[in-house]
Amino acid sequence: MRILVIGATGRIGSVVTSDFESRGHEVLRASRSSQWSVDITDPASVRDLFDRVGEVDAVVAAAGSVPFAHLTELRRDDYLQAFMSKALPQIDIVRCALDHVRDGGSITLTTGVLAREPIATGAAAAVANGAVESFVITAAAEAPRGIRINAVSPNVLESSSGQHALFAGQRPVPDAEIARAYTLAVEGLVRGRILTL
Repeated sequence: MRILVIGATGRIGSVVTSDFESRGHEVLRASRSSQWSVDITDPASVRDLFDRVGEVDAVVAAAGSVPFAHLTELRRDDYLQAFMSKALPQIDIVRCALDHVRDGGSITLTTGVLAREPIATGAAAAVANGAVESFVITAAAEAPRGIRINAVSPNVLESSSGQHALFAGQRPVPDAEIARAYTLAVEGLVRGRILTL
């Protein structure tokens, strides 16, 4: 398969890219600093990426950032930033990908545990993750040409030990489990699913 991974230099993107390559897929690595450069917060940059890449069998979006602060310190602009930096860019990726993913292909977005479990300072992230998950459920029902749309929603990563204290009581997810979820989304038959880890 020819797979475009957007956010390939991030922690999740690196895991996914390595796993797909180890199983013989052609992986196109996209990020701000990769050969296939893209700024996901700029819709023109996203469109340009897809125009340069051409047809693919699958797209994985594993990029986006959100502000973390106590609820009483979060401003309206922080929530807007979360939406504009994580939710809307992934929606734009789907919009562009629909013209470039081959019949029966897949688009996989990335959310996170904060859509379903609270942590201190996580309200803005919860808004962005929840928006993406709601979008996936409806977009998958309308996707043309048999294209499948899903999201992977991991808990804190086992390899991100510096963040474990924020996620007290949560079960950190190992890289192998992350890779398995993206394999199911890309190569399996599921559609409109939020694959929680």
